[in-house]
Amino acid sequence: MNFKKLLTEDRAVSPVIGVILMVAITVILAAVIGTFVLGLGDQVSESAPQAQFTFEFDGTDQVNATHDGGDAIPADELSVASGVSLNVWNGDSGSSYAGGSTKVDLSGNGGFAASDTLQAGTTIYIQDNSGSGLSDETIRIIWSSANSDKTATIGQFEA
Repeated sequence: MNFKKLLTEDRAVSPVIGVILMVAITVILAAVIGTFVLGLGDQVSESAPQAQFTFEFDGTDQVNATHDGGDAIPADELSVASGVSLNVWNGDSGSSYAGGSTKVDLSGNGGFAASDTLQAGTTIYIQDNSGSGLSDETIRIIWSSANSDKTATIGQFEA
């Protein structure tokens, strides 16, 4: 055995480690680039706003939902849904929505302007339009993202 050659040999497992590192770096770069190319990077941090709503029910056909605190939410991102046809408005005497639907967008049909923002103290007036009343109905305030198809129920009341 030639000990001089053994001591001067500078090859080891470095080629194997080098190949493994190159493959790992390639996979990580491909994942990062793929995320941004497909547009998934913008949606990762998007989440539903956090808001607190208080509901007052008159016992028959009207529920008032008041934003008590949390994030301010643009009106064009909110809708009110129920199992019965609804009238929804912002409380102004001249801005009532008639004709009802089981899901009413707040901006436009709900009497709020698209530029309106619901913040603490804002009340949404919800009234039954079907004639059957709101007893035993679930009223939901639904947030819909302006940038994607994400939705979330941010307030719910069972009359």
